[in-house]
Amino acid sequence: MTRPLVVLIGPPGSGKSTVGAALAERLGVALRDTDADAEAAAGKPIGEIFIDDGEERFRELERAAVAAALAEHDGVLALGGGAVLAAETQELLAGGHHVVYLQVGLSEAVKRVGLASARPLLVLNPRSQLRRLLEERLPVYERLGVVHVATDGREPADIADEIAAGLR
Repeated sequence: MTRPLVVLIGPPGSGKSTVGAALAERLGVALRDTDADAEAAAGKPIGEIFIDDGEERFRELERAAVAAALAEHDGVLALGGGAVLAAETQELLAGGHHVVYLQVGLSEAVKRVGLASARPLLVLNPRSQLRRLLEERLPVYERLGVVHVATDGREPADIADEIAAGLR
């Protein structure tokens, strides 16, 4: 069975896509992002999926994308921030995957995501919505992460180096 070398989880702004790209390059493997997979399956951006079809439909696409990627991908896998909330996904991740939780503080996440974000769950009051998401998801991230890596004030390349060193 194929399985990813590393699965990156964390809230919006933790660096899953950016660190994932740097890590994949270091390891000489491909990066796969389940948000991009869900967008490809729907034929439209996540924001439009939320508007046209609703969050429930997006979460269905997301669960399918995660299950497929965990079964098929052998490189670095970046999961959408909310993907870990699905019980099915939590079960799959608990099955021996090298899950790295990228930790980020609220103020750093706000800086990285930006308050004029096109992220559908952050539209009304981005800072308070992001705080709520962090509080809600933190216990899940902490439980699923085999390795926890702090990202505040750090360069993506340094974070990727730390994760790569931990794989050896």
